[in-house]
Amino acid sequence: MNGDRCILVLGGAGLVGSQIVREIAREMEPARIVVASLYRGEVRDFLHDIRREFAGIEFIGAWGDVFVRDEFMGENRRRLMQIRARRDTLYQDLFGGLDEAYQRSGLAQLIRQYKPDVIVDCINTATAISYQDIESLSKQTHDLLDQLNQIVDHQDLGALAALGRDLEQNVSSLLISQSLPQLIRHVQIIHRAMSESGTRLYLKVGTTGTGGMGLNIPYTHSEDRPSFKLMSKSAVAFAQTGLMFLMARTPNGPLVKELKPGAMIGYRKVAYKTVKLRGRPLFRYQSQEQPIGDRLLLRGDENAYERLDKLQMAGVDTGENGFFARGEFETITHTDQMEFITPEEIAQQAVLEIKGSNTGYDIIAGIDSSILNPSYRAGVLRQTALDKLARIEEETGSHSVALGQLGPPELSKLLFEAHLLKLNYGTLERVLETPPAEISRTLYDFILREENLRTTITSIGLPILAPGGDCLLRGPRLNIPESIYREVETDPIRIDAWATKGWVDLRPTNFRAWHSRFERMLRTKHMLHTRGTSSVTMKTYLPETIEIGAVVAWVFNNEDGGYRIK
Repeated sequence: MNGDRCILVLGGAGLVGSQIVREIAREMEPARIVVASLYRGEVRDFLHDIRREFAGIEFIGAWGDVFVRDEFMGENRRRLMQIRARRDTLYQDLFGGLDEAYQRSGLAQLIRQYKPDVIVDCINTATAISYQDIESLSKQTHDLLDQLNQIVDHQDLGALAALGRDLEQNVSSLLISQSLPQLIRHVQIIHRAMSESGTRLYLKVGTTGTGGMGLNIPYTHSEDRPSFKLMSKSAVAFAQTGLMFLMARTPNGPLVKELKPGAMIGYRKVAYKTVKLRGRPLFRYQSQEQPIGDRLLLRGDENAYERLDKLQMAGVDTGENGFFARGEFETITHTDQMEFITPEEIAQQAVLEIKGSNTGYDIIAGIDSSILNPSYRAGVLRQTALDKLARIEEETGSHSVALGQLGPPELSKLLFEAHLLKLNYGTLERVLETPPAEISRTLYDFILREENLRTTITSIGLPILAPGGDCLLRGPRLNIPESIYREVETDPIRIDAWATKGWVDLRPTNFRAWHSRFERMLRTKHMLHTRGTSSVTMKTYLPETIEIGAVVAWVFNNEDGGYRIK
């Protein structure tokens, strides 16, 4: 679109990303394109070429690992994992508070710095996250635990100390290498950064993980078949699609689209070159004859073998997918095998989607058109169920309000507070006619008399905060605060936060907040008879009386932004 002046291409120096940059420059001519990739060298080499091709566009380079905090972006992840203090830091960024992790995130800082109108994400996220060798780490950790049991049985304290260091490194590495927590945190951070920066569109070039093939895929990136790593990659790839589906249904965020090539992507060039593994050249060694005994050495000392020269071969460079010899390329691209698609074709579809065309290849749109949506029949039966529940409540003298199983605790808290207001006042108008301090005293006296209701509330983990704020009516457990510890410290700030999140709060200050809500609900009433169907919006409260589910839904819609947009 003509308004898209700044476009950020993540993985922009890669095989697909570089072609998308060219296609965007050619077809859209934005003022600025930010090219971000993992390695500084590849970014600089690409910018040297692209600036000569498109002199009228400002190209900016950025590099580093976008899955870690800003200060670690230039670090190798393997080295980060070798230092305990840095493992602890990675753990905090992954499992600690989102606000703190967001402020430190290298990706968030990149987005906030350039405020792109469009982000095209060509990073192979599924590979980056899933190829952290969880399988090997898990097996090694299991072996260490077996050793620990043996040491404990023999009470060998010296061996225990030595094992403890290895076990700590493996367990901490295993915790921070888990795929789903990393993916979830990544999606949370990028969505928040785009929302704050006003990004219009997020276009992901994803992967099926198997190049469009099934569970019987014979290609495994060198591991044995079936490959745990490859299956993990595919699982993460579609888990990311699921999270992007949710992102696309979140208000006040960017449009979200995904292109998911279902074939090998190739190729960058055909050449005779030195073969490298993880950036290092491979060598040819003189072979040795070795008898097969009781044990087989898998990794021998390279110095024990005569090094001949660097391993060179003619092959096809497919970028991030690897360098394939003729036989490999011929096999993988054969009919009914993985076959292949060119990066130029992907780039053309990407630019069409950025411009707003419906290419038919957007995965998110495909899911949207395929899922089963709310139905008219269910809407009719909803009222039938609610009427029956009301009759049962009246017959049994019970209160069907909340159990806490739907969650979060704030839902139960709001429902019970609305229920108390309904039982004592009935309508929004009567609540507004009563001062908050009087409501506070009335509801507290009421809850002290109503043992069944009171004990139901406190038994499901919701405490009731007395009007003075210095006393709790409670049961054996509390849902809020959430903690792994048996006890936590309290102070007025924490109490206010916990009361907001999951305590039935009978203080006058809370009922001032309810007054404000009810006033806003009533403002929409006068339009119902003058504007027809256009008067019914999210801000409209339709019932004449306090209906607790309708009240809390209104709160979620209008205060928390917790509503659906599709």
